[in-house]
Amino acid sequence: MNPQPLDRAALAEHPLPPVIDGDKESKGRILVIAGSPEVSGAALLTATAAMRAGAGKLRIATVESVAPQLGMAMPEAMVLGMPQDEEGGFSATAVQPLAREAAEVDAVVAGPGIKRNVTCGLLARTLLESDAALAFDVALLKSLRQPDRERKIPPILLPDTDELAALLDSDVGTVQEDPLGCGLRAAELYRSIVLAKGVVSHIATPGGDVWRHEGGAPGLGVSGSGDVLAGIVGGLLARGADPLSALLWAVWLHGQAGAALARRVGPIGFLAHEIADEIPALLPV
Repeated sequence: MNPQPLDRAALAEHPLPPVIDGDKESKGRILVIAGSPEVSGAALLTATAAMRAGAGKLRIATVESVAPQLGMAMPEAMVLGMPQDEEGGFSATAVQPLAREAAEVDAVVAGPGIKRNVTCGLLARTLLESDAALAFDVALLKSLRQPDRERKIPPILLPDTDELAALLDSDVGTVQEDPLGCGLRAAELYRSIVLAKGVVSHIATPGGDVWRHEGGAPGLGVSGSGDVLAGIVGGLLARGADPLSALLWAVWLHGQAGAALARRVGPIGFLAHEIADEIPALLPV
């Protein structure tokens, strides 16, 4: 398979929904399920990026010990504290409330900063039963099972090398040797749009289409950068972009934001929250 370059020509074939006037409901509703006591900032980074990508109405669901601080840090959001276990992860009793929240939004981003536990698998399966557009990251990826049936809106999976190896029950070395092939295999097995992350990233569809992205800046390899990418994906989904278009644009926007910061700040040393701040100026009108 010869991947297509992810450039402006590719983006022109997958346009985003037009920017429309209207209230917050008209710009899409997003639920971010993220955070734990150790990495509460993951929820903040993801949510901020979703809003920077143009989402209109934001809900954040996090563990109850984190919710008050997150509500103060993100006044734009409705912040929902969910039951947690002794280790700081979501408890099983949080799954049904989260499912009800997912039923009220257009898009869900789930996984950034969540502590991995047995609830993650149940949460992933439950969210797959919802009608919302979905993007899974980090903890939910390592708990994901292959689906029994195809979903009307294919989910987006955002694995790094280690997470992609876990999805394929493989090893990191295999993924490093053939990220393109592994991304394609995961897309087929999980009936999902998959981003195989790396210095060179690949976007793969269940039908075998692949795009290759090179660019950005070395500074994008920093803590929180992946959370920002997940948030951009979610914001574009909330606005009504189909999963493939949302992911193609999110990867390109993330890279362009890194390039802009590299020119202004330097090739390394910028922070993840600064990546999100670059997104509005890069979005097409």
